[in-house]
Amino acid sequence: MKNLIFLALLTFFIVSCGRSLSGDGGELVGVSAPSWSEPSPYGMVLIKRGSYEMGPAKPDSLWGVYQSSKGVSIDAFWMDETEITNAEYRQFVYWVRDSIIRERLYSAGDDTYKIEEDRNGDPIDPPVLNWNKPIPTERRANEDELAAMRSVYWTNPITGETKLDSKQIIFRYSVFDATSYALRRNRLDPAERVRNTDIKADLNEVIMISKDTAYIDEEGKIISETITRPLSSIYDFLNTYIVNIYPDETVWINDFNNAYNEPYMRLYFNHPGYNDYPVVGISWEQANAFCVWRTEYLKKSMDSRFRNTIEPYRLPTEAEFEYAARSGKSENIYPWATDGVTGEKGCFLGNFKPDDGNYTKDGHLITSKVASFSPNEFGLYDMAGNVAEWTSTAYLESGPEIMSDMNSEYRYNAAKEDPYALKKKVVRGGSWKDVAHFIRSDIRSFEYQNEQRSYIGFRCVRTQVGFSKIKGKK
Repeated sequence: MKNLIFLALLTFFIVSCGRSLSGDGGELVGVSAPSWSEPSPYGMVLIKRGSYEMGPAKPDSLWGVYQSSKGVSIDAFWMDETEITNAEYRQFVYWVRDSIIRERLYSAGDDTYKIEEDRNGDPIDPPVLNWNKPIPTERRANEDELAAMRSVYWTNPITGETKLDSKQIIFRYSVFDATSYALRRNRLDPAERVRNTDIKADLNEVIMISKDTAYIDEEGKIISETITRPLSSIYDFLNTYIVNIYPDETVWINDFNNAYNEPYMRLYFNHPGYNDYPVVGISWEQANAFCVWRTEYLKKSMDSRFRNTIEPYRLPTEAEFEYAARSGKSENIYPWATDGVTGEKGCFLGNFKPDDGNYTKDGHLITSKVASFSPNEFGLYDMAGNVAEWTSTAYLESGPEIMSDMNSEYRYNAAKEDPYALKKKVVRGGSWKDVAHFIRSDIRSFEYQNEQRSYIGFRCVRTQVGFSKIKGKK
């Protein structure tokens, strides 16, 4: 044993007399984490970090708005230039459709529609979909393939119209609740829950955790529920959701009584003439599912070494949306610099309802193509009007007053059993059906998280990581 100690000391002495094995000369130089240049997200604008007065910029006695603002600071993030369009959301819908078809082709006996072994020949359990295997056209498909392809469509027995069966277009995903996991009171080791050394930790303390789960029952119905159980493992912070992600096309009928809006119901989401219009009929829950899919879709195109370094796509917080809409300026009421809704030449600056009963005065009856109006100083389009937009923030009357003044946010993950009043989410920006007051950037509104409207859409954001290489707007 003494010989081993002597050898270790001798080795250290020899190394210390020259340069260390790592070549740092024995100095504290730090160890850099592996880095790479994150590309600018396609179609997004970088919103640089800053601060502003969140809340009404000016009092408005006519609408009962009294000035109550709060200084907050926001970190840098990327934001979609425009609202998510029908064409972009359709990519999500078709991805789910094609996933279902591939699953059914695999179940019909064609093993090539899934990858069962990795590069080393080891089995993959469970097998994953093979996206390199194309789905054949109807002209070249055999009977089994035709049956699988047609199984996701529905034919109206009266009109003969064939379209996707919206009830089948479901997306299953799981998300890890890192915030709840990080809370000290939720530590798996009871001894780590209390830092005060004067207090003896209760090693038998039982912490109850609520988590969301979902499954499809024997009748094919989606069952979503929130379960509460004693904290036992890290998996208690994994929440699972199954969401029907097809837009509700009937919103054009249900939002407006005694109006002939059937053409919008039949054509708005699927007709190519509306490709570049904002998608509507999307609930807060569906918008979140889109963000998860978009993140995973991006990761699968990346080098596996860097997939977990990407910040996920998500809905903007209420504070982020307001900051971006006001171009970071506390004095701005609207995304543009003036307090009015028209420019120097009298042209309207956004798509809203200018006069009582006159939707067309701004040039549009319902929604307009995204980017039909000029962007704000940050390069963002339609931050006021066109469609109102979901945020990630849960709605409370007190709003910003209870939020932190840094990256302000209030979240409440409402359980299915919660009162409906607890399922309100903040909606911002106003829409094509709103008068000028409601498209103000400093005005709050809300909608219930499972509701779908013809005037509510969304856009995504992504936190900018510190070492991103900024290439500018695309």
